[in-house]
Amino acid sequence: MTHEEKALSYFKDKFHCSQSVLAAYADELGLTEEQALKIAACFNAGMRKGEVCGACSGALMVLGMMYGQADKDDLDSRNKTNQMTNRFLDRFKELNGTYICNEILGCDITTQEGVEYAVKHELFTTTCRDMVALAVRVLEEIIE
Repeated sequence: MTHEEKALSYFKDKFHCSQSVLAAYADELGLTEEQALKIAACFNAGMRKGEVCGACSGALMVLGMMYGQADKDDLDSRNKTNQMTNRFLDRFKELNGTYICNEILGCDITTQEGVEYAVKHELFTTTCRDMVALAVRVLEEIIE
């Protein structure tokens, strides 16, 4: 199963966008499924504020696990992580127009009206699914 298929399977099983992306890479990152799902649990829906898309946040967690700085003197890893973060977000925005959740959904999900609109138009199941797939595709494109 590809990473995209895994991520979409998690999403279909009602996990959040952020959880779905990180969990799809858990094995190769040295995380258990449970750890990945818990780490990413609070990042859905732009951290519940309609900000940076949760699928993007999950992808950035993957990049952090792959390239992140774990030693205070390892400036190469710090620079690499910053570079990969910018590459991911720039490419996602190039393909999608934005990485801001409210802009992606076309409504303000911090309001009751916005949530009702998103539910009525099934945005959390359709648009968010598409963002999970896109986040994984961009990851696959930029991972070295």
